[in-house]
Amino acid sequence: MAHNTIKSSYSRLSDRLNLFPQGAPPSELLFKILSTLFNEKEADLASQLPIRPFNAEKASRIWKLDLNKSKKLLDELAGRSILVDFEQNGETVYALPPPMAGFFEFSLMRIRKDIDQKYLSELFYEYLNVEEDFIRDLFTRGETQLGRTFVQETALSYENALYVLDYERASEVIKTATHIGVGLCYCRHKMEHLGRACNAPQDICMTFNNVAASLTKHGTARLIESEECLDLLQEAYENNLVQFGENVREKVSFICNCCGCCCEAMIAARRFSILNPVHTTNFIPVVNESECNGCGKCVSACPVEAMTLVSANDPSKPNLKIVRLNEDICLGCAVCVRACTNNSITLKSKPARVLTPLNGAHRAVVMAIERGNFQNLIFDNQVLWSHRALAGVLGVILKLPPAKQILASKQVKSRYLENLISRAGI
Repeated sequence: MAHNTIKSSYSRLSDRLNLFPQGAPPSELLFKILSTLFNEKEADLASQLPIRPFNAEKASRIWKLDLNKSKKLLDELAGRSILVDFEQNGETVYALPPPMAGFFEFSLMRIRKDIDQKYLSELFYEYLNVEEDFIRDLFTRGETQLGRTFVQETALSYENALYVLDYERASEVIKTATHIGVGLCYCRHKMEHLGRACNAPQDICMTFNNVAASLTKHGTARLIESEECLDLLQEAYENNLVQFGENVREKVSFICNCCGCCCEAMIAARRFSILNPVHTTNFIPVVNESECNGCGKCVSACPVEAMTLVSANDPSKPNLKIVRLNEDICLGCAVCVRACTNNSITLKSKPARVLTPLNGAHRAVVMAIERGNFQNLIFDNQVLWSHRALAGVLGVILKLPPAKQILASKQVKSRYLENLISRAGI
């Protein structure tokens, strides 16, 4: 009976997590992960929390608990970075983040003694890299994805730089952030417990704005200034790490500095490349074959195996190799440009820009529409949108063409919903 009760608590929490556009497919492995991070009571309470941010009074009403007791529980969960807490209109509000990017990563962003991080790392590896349903669901459903690639700015020519917008620059995200936190790279820390980590720096996972404010307050990340963060960005460039950040234009909450061997986003980009699991930059490398000496440095540096060496077909040099680019799987990160010591790789702008959602709310709405769970955002009983904004969103959705046409409509994603989100002040 006890086993059934416990599994029921974690099953309900799993159902709650799957109200997000990016959820977590239920399995025994997921229940083991959740039971490592939450006790049974916490899982039951967390399963009742709304999708949108909420205050302690709302949690108290939902839980039917005393306000002081509710606040103590909320603060305890925030202290372990299961919840994030931040100031909004002069009061503390809380939010249950999705598993990724969210409390899965937060559990390994620092060295902790309150949980068995080696055991948790083994569970994460099995759930994400072996069982595969989670990572496939996270990165391949719908057209709009969680993360996007930032171009390595030091690889840009003067002409390239003219075409890079501020939100496409990792340096600009850093300079404009209200708070900056740095913690351990979840991916390489996990792989270290499995004996598989590479030598890339670990203390380099960047968080920003409200998320950074919460994580640094509770010691999950270290609060730093923009100058130190820019130095870390340069260190990431020098280690051929890819900047993979939140797929929004405003208030970016994270930028991971990813290696090709350990990091989930890069592994997904290789494994599911045909499904475009990671949004690319607005650039593509161009190889000058007449200058390429076939050294293979760019091939080794590319995190998604978009570069390969092929025969130069030169009768006078039968062993000569040159590089070929598979544009269909290239991220446009420019790691290869920096790696090339022969200056035979340059960047060119893509003819059509990659669309990036305005903010987290805009991305959540678009992802929810694409993935068929928009109703979860609309009918969340603690939603903070005004009735007017809700009516506007519903009105637009009801007037749209059939579902397949909605997915194909770039105008709907980039203009109608963005304007609604902006007017609602979400």
